[in-house]
Amino acid sequence: MFENYDKKAPWIESYGEVSFHLDYPEYSMSEAVFNSAKESPDFPALAFMGRQISYTRLASNIELCAKSFKAMGINEGDRVTLCMPNIPQTVYCFYALNRIGAIATMIHPLSAVGEILYYLNETESKYVITLDGFYKKLKEVNESYKLKRLIIASIKDELGPLMRVGYNLTQGRTIPPVPYDDTVISWKSFIDGGKAYKGEYVVNKGANDVAVILFSGGTTGVTKGIELTNRNFNALALQTVAMCNKEVKHKKMLAAMPMFHGFGLGVCVHTMMVAGGQSVLVPRFNVKDYAGLIKKHRPNYIAGVPTLYEALVRTNYLDGVNLDCLMGVFSGGDSLSIELKKKVDKFLADHGATVKIREGYGTTECVTASCLTPYNIEKEGSIGFPYPDTYYMIVKPGTSEELPYGEDGEICLTGPSVMNGYLNKPEENANTLKLHEDGRVWLHTGDLGVMDAQGFIYFKQRIKRMIITSGYNVYPSQIENIIDAHEAVQLSCVIGVKDAIKIQKVKAFVVLKPGFEASGEIKQSILEHCKKNIAKYAMPYDIEFRSELPKTLVGKIAYTELEREEEEKNK
Repeated sequence: MFENYDKKAPWIESYGEVSFHLDYPEYSMSEAVFNSAKESPDFPALAFMGRQISYTRLASNIELCAKSFKAMGINEGDRVTLCMPNIPQTVYCFYALNRIGAIATMIHPLSAVGEILYYLNETESKYVITLDGFYKKLKEVNESYKLKRLIIASIKDELGPLMRVGYNLTQGRTIPPVPYDDTVISWKSFIDGGKAYKGEYVVNKGANDVAVILFSGGTTGVTKGIELTNRNFNALALQTVAMCNKEVKHKKMLAAMPMFHGFGLGVCVHTMMVAGGQSVLVPRFNVKDYAGLIKKHRPNYIAGVPTLYEALVRTNYLDGVNLDCLMGVFSGGDSLSIELKKKVDKFLADHGATVKIREGYGTTECVTASCLTPYNIEKEGSIGFPYPDTYYMIVKPGTSEELPYGEDGEICLTGPSVMNGYLNKPEENANTLKLHEDGRVWLHTGDLGVMDAQGFIYFKQRIKRMIITSGYNVYPSQIENIIDAHEAVQLSCVIGVKDAIKIQKVKAFVVLKPGFEASGEIKQSILEHCKKNIAKYAMPYDIEFRSELPKTLVGKIAYTELEREEEEKNK
């Protein structure tokens, strides 16, 4: 269906063995997983805290959860909120809701009470599944927003006998008992309802039916629900497998990215389930445990945000560990600096890996990644080529006017993973999903980028994050790349601070490497380094040292928090 667009895709000839055009199924996400279960019934689909869960067991648990939801009165089109970490019950419930034609809304369990209330009101969800450790928070939510059912799961429900004893003696001891009633029910009661259910429950939804709602800041910074279809997720899975250019079936992915996020849900879990691979579920990231999982499972694929890799290259928990098991290492969710890429590539090579880190780019509006550096060629600073059947265009911001190769503009894309639209936001939909003269609907990402004549895409910055100082455009990520190259710098973040004369001035926040102490001499050394590499108008007026930088729930550097701090200081 994209034949007439191939002339706009100079990257096609550079794909090597990767096919640019794929066939996408017309069925649901859950049907895709059941197909994998038929092909590989005994292969472990999930690994969790020492336990292996086969595809046969996975399919059985999905069916049981589907009956349980149906027994509870949840019907086709109902929205059900999963406020859960990466544990097996999250996977069961996600596909079970899809099986009965309901819509899963995914939110982070560490979200604040006010955020959860917003999500529930937006989706009109009356059913929530969460962990016992988060009951107190959901109890407070329930006092303001009356739920029909709050289902309480526990990590121990999915542990083997020995691990369960250990859990009860450690982390489990800190969790207060949950007072169950008609509204608040245990996972066991929920499952018992499914075991007793005898009626019909399967609803065969099609490719274009909305299946999932994820939340994102969108292009205006306002949190919005993003409606994603079965086709969006299934296409993303098949595209990601194609772009790996390596075998994915019966291979392992370390799934540390949270399932409330498109990266974690779409790449680390659904892609592996569609391909017949295994997801090693990581409920909470810390570098020591993550390194332990790498040693134990020897995964073939790992994926994470840049801060995850920044932690890996600093740790000594992987000293002497051979990583020749790795077939793909992927970074997404935030911009990977040139300097961090060099550090990660060296780390991988030093540990026997034969692959380099590959940077992806995408937005939740297309599930997650829609662009990835190729397996066979790379250009410094590039985010690579679009996924199969996905087309990129650089336009003049605020218009649909396509710009020539080499000119900066807004990144737009079209393809099978582009969202159905924002929930309850018609004006935002009109600003983001635009019908161009070619008759196609293009997603306007709100990101600045450029495409070269070979089709390589370069991400510059969020349009809103661009700093305008004395009439010049300054891209924080470019300044961060330069600062990060200094021998003393581990990590940096650059923001714009209001200024009466310049409109904005540039400020840098820096975390130093171990062994370096914050001092006037170090600051001056970094500023001298900047002077050699940065135009005068883009020079930081100040460098503030921090022991760490604030991060979002998925591990991105929370530059907006730093902006708020500066705004409060300057009031």
